[in-house]
Amino acid sequence: MSEYPHDAMIPAGNAPRVIASAAWHSLFWLVFANAIGVLISMLLLFPALNRLLGEWTYGRWIMVHLNLELYGWMSLPMAGFLFKVYGADRGPLAQWCRPVLWVWSAALAVGAYSWLTGHSSGKLFLDWSGYARIFFPLAMIALWLQLALSFARAGKTATLAARSAKLLGLVLLLIVPIVMYIASSPGFYPAINPDTGGPTGASQLESSLIIVAILLMLPFGLTRRKNGPARMIAIAWAIMVAEFILCFALGRADISHHRPAQFLSLGSLLIWIPLTPAYYAAFEWRANTRLWRIAFLCWWSALVLTGWVFFLPGILDHFKFTDGLVGHSLLAMAGFTSSLLIFVLVQLLGEGGWIFNRTRSFYGWNIAVLVYVLLMSSAGWREGFDPTFTIVPGAARNAVYLLRLIVGLVMLASSLDWLIDATTLLREPTLVYPAQEAAA
Repeated sequence: MSEYPHDAMIPAGNAPRVIASAAWHSLFWLVFANAIGVLISMLLLFPALNRLLGEWTYGRWIMVHLNLELYGWMSLPMAGFLFKVYGADRGPLAQWCRPVLWVWSAALAVGAYSWLTGHSSGKLFLDWSGYARIFFPLAMIALWLQLALSFARAGKTATLAARSAKLLGLVLLLIVPIVMYIASSPGFYPAINPDTGGPTGASQLESSLIIVAILLMLPFGLTRRKNGPARMIAIAWAIMVAEFILCFALGRADISHHRPAQFLSLGSLLIWIPLTPAYYAAFEWRANTRLWRIAFLCWWSALVLTGWVFFLPGILDHFKFTDGLVGHSLLAMAGFTSSLLIFVLVQLLGEGGWIFNRTRSFYGWNIAVLVYVLLMSSAGWREGFDPTFTIVPGAARNAVYLLRLIVGLVMLASSLDWLIDATTLLREPTLVYPAQEAAA
């Protein structure tokens, strides 16, 4: 039964099929990267297994795991989002969206082979080198061309403000592959820079505010504002601008996190724990997004709170370079970011969003992430007192790593569940959008 019984269901051409294809590609790389995550968990628990893999040992697989999670799972849903925003998923040009997705996936496959064969720039998340360094920016340009052509074809059908915003977006998106190519060069900013200090309140606040800005902009490409609560939206944007001013006032120098101005300014992010749910409540959302909307807001709250606590003097000094920060990174990526991406995909897919709402996969994923974070945080706290806890195998250390392997298998099973359902969704003869959204 439709979640919008008051709306007639009408065909929407290629639009739902394009979004479903973007979801499929992103989930394929999520499953692939999660399978690698299980492999590297086994290699940490049983190091002798590395001998069976020849040159393709832990050090190479971890790069493939991290990059495929970022540039596959976490990037392709945003490609679907951009297709929707620029109208590339509708009209004659929609037939080229799926080839663009395949070009992107081909670039990731080339990159994975490159990293496994030992080619890397040495920079985390900028490992592109050699032929892969050329291929991936070309895939990004292919996406950009699809968006630019769709924008040009739309002409003056949108308002001046909407056209201006989209044009600015195209300019910024064109810069990304250029910057990616330059930044991946080993000669541009060394992979290990002795002149760079540790994290500062200013740097952490700056990166966090970029995430806040994305959170504030997302609803405008996904849905429409409810009638009435415009004040809450204005307040949120005003606070974000004020925080950016605070961030620039702190300066860019390497300053100890022990200084009160650093950790107190970072604490200003705590206001977003109640403000973000209130902001999202000011927009209309599909009923089937509720589970993942709650999930991403909960993970966001946990991320903001723990990010500030972990930065405090004494705690950061204890957790630095331990498994505790591994757990916090997973909270950010598998908890907050993944839940946000699924929320976006469910909103974009409409009726097709059912693929993410199975009880077993929803709770399996989120409970596994929570257990993983708790495991790594406890291991990191122990490691802060005794660095040999992780280095030297022991009963307690092996128990933690075994449990990590188990929760990794649960996360793999959940993502595989989504991929299988996404494949089923693509095979449906007709995908539709509610008339309400088609009119919007």
